[in-house]
Amino acid sequence: MAPFKQENQSAVSVFLVVGLSDVAGPHIFLFLLFLCIYLITLGGNLVILSVISYDRRLRTPMYFFLANLSVIDIIFSSVTVPKLLFILVTAQRSMSFHGCVTQLSFFQFFVVAECYLLAVMAYDRYVAICFPLNYCLIMSQSLRCRLVVVCWACGLVNSLVQAFSISHLDFCGPNVVDHFFCDVTPLFKLSCSDTRVSETIFLLVVAVAGMGPLTFILVTYGHIILAITRITSSHGRYKTFSTCASHFTVVALYYGSGIFSYIWPTSTYAMNKDVKVVAVLYTVMTPMLNPIIYSLRNREVKQALKNAVGRRK
Repeated sequence: MAPFKQENQSAVSVFLVVGLSDVAGPHIFLFLLFLCIYLITLGGNLVILSVISYDRRLRTPMYFFLANLSVIDIIFSSVTVPKLLFILVTAQRSMSFHGCVTQLSFFQFFVVAECYLLAVMAYDRYVAICFPLNYCLIMSQSLRCRLVVVCWACGLVNSLVQAFSISHLDFCGPNVVDHFFCDVTPLFKLSCSDTRVSETIFLLVVAVAGMGPLTFILVTYGHIILAITRITSSHGRYKTFSTCASHFTVVALYYGSGIFSYIWPTSTYAMNKDVKVVAVLYTVMTPMLNPIIYSLRNREVKQALKNAVGRRK
């Protein structure tokens, strides 16, 4: 996926990924903890995919987007967690230059694809609440597919841009990536090239691909809240807002931690433990929590799960 520089002048061919701790040696407790989180992530999202495929009542636009979110979360967590587990259990932190850029490109692919997919899901809730009579007509199958393709395409474009930008930098040493995976910001700090152009590109991507969808989500929810306030019945207001409560919770978790990781630490700051902890939230914890949040707060998903378990029994 990553377009590498043909004549790489970098002296560094191998990076050392620090991981979550500066202390050398295996960390069995952390390994078992993140292994459990990873298995729950895979299991939870696979259950969501199975339930949506199994129950015909869930074959609606909202669950179509939720199924795509589960697919993204499975791959998104698989980009970083397996390597982290390997580092924790073996204490072998080396990663080739090409391997590092490849991990970075896949990470940037799915982090942006999820941003746009969350914006699409917000639009879906907006149409369902503000235009309920025309919901099925507006959110047609062709439109759903086009929106999802756009989300994945935006992720691919971002991935290629970031990989191209990083692979054309020179790395003369040191080679220690002070993070638990290869990402753009820590690699900027290791480059001996002039990174101003690359950093400008990165900030533009953060503004367009990160803050753009967030702004759209906030504006959309403004219209949703305005529409809900016009409902006379308090029960009706609660029932209507509950249909988008899960999505709002996921957006808050994802963007809250993501903004702290990408906006707060500029290139002049050193990557510290606080940023690593917050990065764990949106790269590891959020993909695990998404299926749990949607399962606990959604009656249709819970009922479909009960029906599936009951039929198996």
